[in-house]
Amino acid sequence: MAKRKEETPPPGSPAWMATFGDLMNLLLCFFVLLFSMSTVDAQKFEMIAASFADTFSIFSAGAQAIGDGILVSNGVSQLNELDELINSMGKAEKAEEQNEMDAKAEVEAEKLKHAEELAEKIEESVQESNVAGEVEVEFNSQYVELTLKGAFLFDSGSAQLKEEALPVLEQVGVILERYSESIIEIEGHTDNVPISSGHRYADNNELSSARALSVFNYFIDTTSLDPAIIKHSGRGEYVPVADNNTPEGRAKNRRVAIKIYHALSSY
Repeated sequence: MAKRKEETPPPGSPAWMATFGDLMNLLLCFFVLLFSMSTVDAQKFEMIAASFADTFSIFSAGAQAIGDGILVSNGVSQLNELDELINSMGKAEKAEEQNEMDAKAEVEAEKLKHAEELAEKIEESVQESNVAGEVEVEFNSQYVELTLKGAFLFDSGSAQLKEEALPVLEQVGVILERYSESIIEIEGHTDNVPISSGHRYADNNELSSARALSVFNYFIDTTSLDPAIIKHSGRGEYVPVADNNTPEGRAKNRRVAIKIYHALSSY
């Protein structure tokens, strides 16, 4: 059986020694180059730089060294332009925000003016109808509010309208027909005294809702107002206008509020 022929190594030094020798030569050249650059004559370097500048325009815009060259000059210029752009964008955003705030303030002022004019007309009608003692008129930028005393409208714990309250509600209905421009909202409010057991309504929430509904039904039955524009809700004891710790405050909190939203309101 034939045997595999053994290979003999080539004559001379190993291959890695040649590679290592080349590496050492390159390192030697590199360090010699570094040494020669560290001892360069400044005057000769300036002469060489001037020659390059005249021949190839390497240093432009008055630059005297590589660090002040066109790339650096252009970079500084672009940074300055970027800074100016950012500042201008910031100023534009601030100006836009200010314009929006001014526009909102102008709209709000116009709404308030419209509501005030409507409130003056309603107040005049309230005075002419001789119901000013039972109806208070207030306004904000969204609506004019008529407040009727709860004790005048209802007996304690009841949602049945009193007979003596009907003439006042009749005059209020005439005012609503005359000046309503948008949504009308009827809100029932109570004090924070819990309803005692044995009453028809379980709590102040039910009582306030029933009272608002009674006023709503009265206007639907006696006026030409569109039911679709009238809302009613019970707010219970949660929106007081006075201190519930005093009898006078509780009496003010027992009320029915009628909000007349005007044409410019954002209801």
